[in-house]
Amino acid sequence: MAFKMNSAPYEVDNTPIYNVSMEDGVLGKANNNGTIIIDENLSAAQMQGVVDHEKVHIDQMKRGDLNYDDKYVYWKGKKYLRSEMQEGNKKLPWEAEAYRNA
Repeated sequence: MAFKMNSAPYEVDNTPIYNVSMEDGVLGKANNNGTIIIDENLSAAQMQGVVDHEKVHIDQMKRGDLNYDDKYVYWKGKKYLRSEMQEGNKKLPWEAEAYRNA
């Protein structure tokens, strides 16, 4: 006798994650194309925390709340000049959400 499951008992996450050499002070980055890059020198424990944080940013981009280019970060329709901010600052609204939910 066959049966039908209404929903899968698990979630599938196909986010590509790449370990690369990164500039000093940068542990990870969520890219506009849906990939994540993380510093290749992180421990396994650090790596998971950084991936969790960057996945929040990936979700923000999928929702349409966050985007960026070389000059600006766009958050919920507002433009933030990148040269006038400390990227990664926990007080930035997209970072506050990522730190809270990672």
